[in-house]
Parts: sequence; C-alpha cells; structure tokens
Amino acid sequence: MFNSNMKKSTFHFPLYIYFLTFLGISFTYAEKAPKTFKINELTFERPAEWSWEQPSSSMRKAQLSAPGQDGTADVVFFYFGPGGAGGVQANVDRWIGQFQNLDGKKIESKKIGGTPVTFVQASGTFMAGPPFGQKVPKAGYSLRGAIIGAKSGAIFIKMTGPKKTVEKATPDFMKMTDEALR
Repeated sequence: MFNSNMKKSTFHFPLYIYFLTFLGISFTYAEKAPKTFKINELTFERPAEWSWEQPSSSMRKAQLSAPGQDGTADVVFFYFGPGGAGGVQANVDRWIGQFQNLDGKKIESKKIGGTPVTFVQASGTFMAGPPFGQKVPKAGYSLRGAIIGAKSGAIFIKMTGPKKTVEKATPDFMKMTDEALR
C-alpha cells in the first residue's frame, strides 16, 4: 500500500541524509581545526573566535575566517621560499592596487623580536578574484596585511573583508603576528 504521507516523507529522505552527512563533515573538520599552525619557521596561534578553513588555493599555506556582523574576513597566509613573490614593496603595491576608490592607506615598517615586518592597511572598493581572473568589486572593504621578513623567506599574511569586520579583527591579527615573532 502506498499513501500520500509515505510519498511525502520518502521525497525528503535524500535531503535529510545529505543534511546529516554535511553536519558530520562539518563537525569532523571543526574538531581537526588546529589551534596553532606552522608557516615556514614561525608558529601562529589561531585567535579563538576565528575559524580554520581549508585553503582554497595551493598557493595558500593556511586560511582562516574572522567573523563579523557585516560578513566574514578572509585571512590567508602565503610562503614562497627565499626571494619568492617579489620584494616587500612589490607586494605592498600589489595589495594596494587591488583597491579602487581608495579611501585610506597606511604602510608601517618595524621590527618585532628582531624580525622586520611591514604592515599594510587599505580600504575602499576591493577587487576580489584570482590574480589573472575576473574581478568582483566589493565596496566598503578593508585590507590588513603583514609581510614578515623571516630568515628563510618572507611570510605574507593578508586579511580582507568588510571594513567593520577587519577593524574588529585587527587586534587579534596584530596579537597573532606579534606572538609568532616573540
């Protein structure tokens, strides 16, 4: 016998299984999210509120997500080895160049624990997308970056997202960078 109630519940059964499978994968991944992670010779501690993400590109050595009311900010770590990815100024110029209608920028270089670090800030319309692909304009975005002159090659950390989210996450970004160098 087949009634309409059976048909209705059977129809949603695959969605139910998909949902449970997705939850299982999410929980499994969250359990494996490292509290600390190593990039080249430095060990970074992930801020408690930030999520560990699977890197979306083989160029990314680590990827985090900082929460905010206006949306999340992506925090990505790059390491290319000695001399990789050009010098500090080339990367500062590239990062600033990813913004249109720039409404603010700041570049500051200093030493932390004897290691040179260049911090970069920018805000405006961020042109999101792959280096040689189509770009999507994201108005009201900010960037907070750090280029760490590590002994065996620079480490690049770049946080981009809605301006308020980046501003809220900046103290954690600075603390994470500072502690890795101490």
